[in-house]
Amino acid sequence: MKSKTINKLIFSTLLMVFGIVSTNAQSKDNKQPKTPPTAKELIKQMDKNEDGKLSKAEVKGPLKDDFKKIDTNEDGFLTIKELEKAPKPKRKEKK
Repeated sequence: MKSKTINKLIFSTLLMVFGIVSTNAQSKDNKQPKTPPTAKELIKQMDKNEDGKLSKAEVKGPLKDDFKKIDTNEDGFLTIKELEKAPKPKRKEKK
């Protein structure tokens, strides 16, 4: 009777340890730094009318805030070339 109890205790302890190790390993894998999207990716994500360029109505976030700076030829659209030359937005530091 004692050996069954001891075996159950050992088994339970091993399961708990395995679960903790597995959880920690998964959380470390998810901490890869995010890379900003490329110009092509931005156009693919935001170009609603699929004309290959972005209007101010199509963009959001930092791109919308800096639209005039990025639109160097002042035609009201952002092209791949303009996006590639755009200054990188400052990222907020995580605490």
